[in-house]
Amino acid sequence: MAGHGFRPVYHPAGHDHALRHAVQDLRTGRWVSTARLLDETSGWADWTRRTQVLATVAASGDVVRTWRTEQPDSVSATVMHTRVAVERAVRAHRGGHPRTRELWQEAWTACREASERAPADPVPWICLLALAALDDRQRMAEHRLTPPAPLLPPGPWGLLAEVDRRDPQNREAHHRMLQFLYARHTGSLSEAVNYAQWAAVSAPAGSALHALPLYVRVERYRRDRGHQHALDLHWVAEDALRDAQRALHHWFLFCATAEASLLDLNHLAHALYGAQNFTDAARVFEALGPYYTVLPWAYRTDRPDDRDLATEMFVRARARCLDP
Repeated sequence: MAGHGFRPVYHPAGHDHALRHAVQDLRTGRWVSTARLLDETSGWADWTRRTQVLATVAASGDVVRTWRTEQPDSVSATVMHTRVAVERAVRAHRGGHPRTRELWQEAWTACREASERAPADPVPWICLLALAALDDRQRMAEHRLTPPAPLLPPGPWGLLAEVDRRDPQNREAHHRMLQFLYARHTGSLSEAVNYAQWAAVSAPAGSALHALPLYVRVERYRRDRGHQHALDLHWVAEDALRDAQRALHHWFLFCATAEASLLDLNHLAHALYGAQNFTDAARVFEALGPYYTVLPWAYRTDRPDDRDLATEMFVRARARCLDP
């Protein structure tokens, strides 16, 4: 697949073929396969990942509302209702929609109800973390608690702790926390750097949190408009090399491809390629198979909104690593 004519595939389900089928049904307004999939899902990591992907699809329609009407006692339907409500509030905030505050309140209420219906589930608390990013001035008391370590700012640490009690080192929870730090009105990117390093250092081998610093490096590159630099040393700096190697050796070499986030794999392939470590990058590209994500590749182009340019960048990097 490394040769001429290779075209990567984007699909939110990635290597999870059962999830792919449920996504396809949701897009046509059918919820039964989603209910079946979630009933068969074991482990909070898969539950978190699958409900997040399903919600991004379901948020554009009323399929979850129909499901709840037909199965009002379904805990899975309640959690998916919460996911959808939060996704809609986040989208409204991003787009400056006049109903943002109303949708935020509806989502917050749904989170609290879901946490009561499913007290062991980390997802309602993850959803509250997602909503925290909308409170950029930290007006809510639960969004400005004392941090657990030096060099970290006040934030929704209680919400993160609730997730951690239910599913330690939950990937999405820490990414939601990172989004909160990006959005914080008085914050700086250095806070996100400190946070990502703190989370990664305390994570066990095999944890996807070892890839977290790679995201902050991409965000710094984006803000600095790094693609405009004639000589870009951003990706071969000593700390960039260190972060890429840590993610490779402490996460990638332990993880099963089917369980790994496509975004994490793309960020690692991108970091290793940027560091000119083409041999190790090739291993990650091979694990990705036909799949890719637009980010972070889009930020290496002069038009980040152009999906075709991002695809070309991915294909070029992949070919450089697999066909040296």
